[in-house]
Amino acid sequence: MLEIKDLHASINGKEILKGIDLTVRDGEVHALMGQNGAGKSTLSNIIVGHPAYEVTEGSITFNGQNLLAMAPEDRAHAGIFLSFQQPVEIPGVSMNNFMRAALNAKRKVQGQDPIPATEFLKLMRERRKIVELDNKLANRSVNEGFSGGEKKRNEIFQMAMLEPTFAILDETDSGLDVDALRIVAEGFNKLRKPETSALVITHYQRLLDYLQPDIIHVLINGRIVHTGGPEVATLIEQGGFDQFIKES
Repeated sequence: MLEIKDLHASINGKEILKGIDLTVRDGEVHALMGQNGAGKSTLSNIIVGHPAYEVTEGSITFNGQNLLAMAPEDRAHAGIFLSFQQPVEIPGVSMNNFMRAALNAKRKVQGQDPIPATEFLKLMRERRKIVELDNKLANRSVNEGFSGGEKKRNEIFQMAMLEPTFAILDETDSGLDVDALRIVAEGFNKLRKPETSALVITHYQRLLDYLQPDIIHVLINGRIVHTGGPEVATLIEQGGFDQFIKES
């Protein structure tokens, strides 16, 4: 599904990624762990097409397409979704209008008619239940007045509405209490399908205990220095990231 080869990238002239190689196949969930500043969020931003980052070398292929040649909106329409580390508020835009516009934009690209109002409202009700999102929040502006946990639930709710084939969760667990973390993780698990994949960015094992990724990568100083199974999270929990620095 996603293949990254020898990816180098910088921002404001400073090199952040120094040769990333990563392959995610259909149905796989990969976790990316590393210290602050290692390049985890940089990688996620490059995959979705953030204009502030410059790819200086390497390639990214998504389902056979040259991802780096695609506009950010085309990447989203192709099935890529990013759950933000710090979801932004959009005053004056209701959740209902926001989600209907996003869903209809996707349907238009797929050659479908706009979703009828009754069908849309039914879908909203069904998908809100997945992450236990309060119905009242749908009438508010996007994320405005939401708690930290509500914002993260809202991100997974948007994912449920748009049904991406490749989802990136960028530190979705940050700032969540135990109950909110469980709800968000269980919501994500309910959306997993054999044909969908994900990249989960986190510092901590607790989210991975819920998500049970297939593969875990350790990112140090812009390079993936170690790859393994669930045991990698345990190693990090016990000995931190310093044990991998010598491999970088």
